[in-house]
Amino acid sequence: MATGHTDPHRRERILAAALDLIAEEGVAGVSHRKIAARAKVPLGSMTYHFTGIDDLLHEAFTGYAGHVVTVFEHHLGGATTPDQAREAVTDLIHTLSEGPRRDLILVQELYTLAARHEPYRELCARWMRRSRALLEQHFDAATARQLDALIEGLTLHRALDDTPSDRVLTRAAVARVTAAP
Repeated sequence: MATGHTDPHRRERILAAALDLIAEEGVAGVSHRKIAARAKVPLGSMTYHFTGIDDLLHEAFTGYAGHVVTVFEHHLGGATTPDQAREAVTDLIHTLSEGPRRDLILVQELYTLAARHEPYRELCARWMRRSRALLEQHFDAATARQLDALIEGLTLHRALDDTPSDRVLTRAAVARVTAAP
């Protein structure tokens, strides 16, 4: 059987396959066998790389959360003025809500796990701290917390609405949250 030395990307393929399956079938539909088949790896690779399905899922979602933080960094990193930061948040909301349906499903699956299981709640808390820290580069801590919630809520509403709000409404909501008291 091939080891990680002859197949250096096996672990990453397994994690990617897990996320793809979660997006297609939900966490409840995921199994070692299905993930191994999707990743085109021997079933034994699953226990070689991960202590169990929960370890695999947690690592896959940790990587996914890191990906979303990178999207935040990409949008917020170039802003140097409050107006640019507001526009970056508007762009971020539209990018997330208009992005692949897979991402929307993965976020909701992670939130469902977090509602039931402490390790996933901790993962989400770390993710929120990281996204708020990026927002705090442009806004005070209380505003960053409110903006983070606005980003999550508007992203979900825009993605699921038959007639999603336009950029004008998003920009106005961001302006209201970030307005000086």
